[in-house]
Amino acid sequence: MFGDGTIILFGILFLGVVLLVEGAWYYYQDVYAPRTRVGRRLEMLKSGVMREEVESSLKVSRTDRGEGVVARFMGGIETKLTQAGIRMTADRFVKLMGMATLGLAIATPVLLGFANMLNSGGAVLLVLAFAVGIGCVIPLALLDRKATKRIKKFEEQFPVALDIFVRGLRAGHPVTGALDLLVEEMPDPLGSEFATVIAEVSYGADLRDALESLAVRVKTTDVQMFAVCVAIQAETGGNLADILDGLSSVIRERNSMVLKVRALASEGKMTAVVLSILPVAVFGMIFTSNPAFYLDVADDPKFMPGMIGIITWYAIGMMIIRKLIALKV
Repeated sequence: MFGDGTIILFGILFLGVVLLVEGAWYYYQDVYAPRTRVGRRLEMLKSGVMREEVESSLKVSRTDRGEGVVARFMGGIETKLTQAGIRMTADRFVKLMGMATLGLAIATPVLLGFANMLNSGGAVLLVLAFAVGIGCVIPLALLDRKATKRIKKFEEQFPVALDIFVRGLRAGHPVTGALDLLVEEMPDPLGSEFATVIAEVSYGADLRDALESLAVRVKTTDVQMFAVCVAIQAETGGNLADILDGLSSVIRERNSMVLKVRALASEGKMTAVVLSILPVAVFGMIFTSNPAFYLDVADDPKFMPGMIGIITWYAIGMMIIRKLIALKV
């Protein structure tokens, strides 16, 4: 009833679909954990889970990656996952991207009906470029966007959190007690991050080290200044409430300046977004609607060097654009 070629194509399609479904299931299990508007921590506390278990669950395991390009790449993904609030290891995230890419590379030729045209290196390169774009580039871009959005929200919450912290100190609470107020009063992401700080202190870490770890996780100037203020006050003494009250005013003025700079740079950022997305979107639309547009010339000896050159220059252009719009205040 079916020829050998048809059976092979169905087998390839089945394998691709299985990989895609399995990857989507792992992603759903890791990312979409039940949470309330004030964060996973309060939800777990309401359900009767022990405080130590709640706080330890918020800690993301970090692996010593060593040095090298791969180690830096994995470390960067690990940092982004932490900043995005996604409780997933970098290894699993990369595995999911690999599974999605492999599944797309296998399923795309079958679904678009050009499996019999994969008879040259150029055609295979096209399929791989399409699969990598969907399976790797898009997840990394979404991860970066989610991390940036969460850190922005953290920065918006931080001045309010400092005010609560200062009021707690002036009311007579110890430093850890004032931090507890932040965890109880502030929603995610700030509440969860400071819950991690309290967990580290509870397990024997010095408060200064815990705040330095927080500064490393969120990578914001405001938290770095906060950690420095607490460290200096611990060494030299002084009224921490007054110091942080002044810091809160400085942060608010700085945030006002940041908003002005963002408004002035918004046109450039929108241009950068269009220039980044448009080439990939056009390639994807043409490739999915009319694969023969590329596959008919894939046998040309100039096609492979041309594609590699396009991808290389696109990557270089993306890095240059990113540098141009990365304004620091």
